[in-house]
Amino acid sequence: MTFRLSNRRALLCATAAVAALCAMPHAQAQNTYPNKPIRMVVPFAAGGATDVLARVLGQKMSAGLGQPIVIDNKPGAAGIIGTDAVAKAPADGYTVVLSLSNSLLTNEFLYDKLPYDSQRDLTLVYQIAMAPLVLVVHPSVPVKTGPELLKYAAANKGKLAYGSYGVGAYPHLAGAHMSMATQSDMNHVAYKGEAPMVQDLIGGQIQMAYASALVAKPHIESGKLRAVGVTGERRMGTLPDVPTLAEQGMKDEAYRVTGWLAIAVPANTPKAIVNRLAEEVRKATQQPDVQQRVAAMGFELKDSSPELFAAAYKAERPVWERLIKQSGARLE
Repeated sequence: MTFRLSNRRALLCATAAVAALCAMPHAQAQNTYPNKPIRMVVPFAAGGATDVLARVLGQKMSAGLGQPIVIDNKPGAAGIIGTDAVAKAPADGYTVVLSLSNSLLTNEFLYDKLPYDSQRDLTLVYQIAMAPLVLVVHPSVPVKTGPELLKYAAANKGKLAYGSYGVGAYPHLAGAHMSMATQSDMNHVAYKGEAPMVQDLIGGQIQMAYASALVAKPHIESGKLRAVGVTGERRMGTLPDVPTLAEQGMKDEAYRVTGWLAIAVPANTPKAIVNRLAEEVRKATQQPDVQQRVAAMGFELKDSSPELFAAAYKAERPVWERLIKQSGARLE
């Protein structure tokens, strides 16, 4: 009996030792994180606003993490290609995505098939900034305010065209909502990027569009475009004299929601690593030079966390779903 009990104790001890050894690499990985460069995937082309923000944050986060953050641009398919690469990467904190709300949220309502499920395959880390847009018109459109534009569109049924930088992007959804609300049958023209959209607006090929302050502001200041209002709940710091559409009486949720920029990692990334990344993003966005750079881009920084981001995400999903269904947008 004593021999059997001793053997059993020895077996239990050996089993516990093996379990502890197996757990050590995982624990050590978290305790020593990071011990190699981190890849930050941007699912859009270099030079755009998302890419610029990634490089600004990446530089600051590298200092805090003690490891380089390498920006990896993987453009294509409305952010799907790059986001999918992160969704399928190892869940070890060494691959993150900095993207827009389209690839992290709205694409699931637009595409019949996505290679990833945002809610199943990704863990939300930090909602960096809201990305309100400015509604601009060609100077030939005789309006100065949002309500005036609504009346003008209704009185010129079928005569106006609005641009967007992609089917299902916010400029498309907001324009479609305005067209339906005014029964104005405005024509939607989708471009491959914001730059060609704005150039056609300046040229008069289209009459209105929702654009970023980064791209539109120089043309507003030169008189080539006229700002009618901005989306979201607050005025832009970089365009303080342009009122929001909401404060002009346009209270529809289509004009109050905005896109956003955020960071996510593969699902099942250890919580300690997720929290570490979130804290480094928060510290980076609190630095004055980063705040000035982001404000100049027309973005509004958020004080976020994994939990706050998850709550905001849950609240916004049904709003975007309604807007996309209303627009009739559907992609394969």
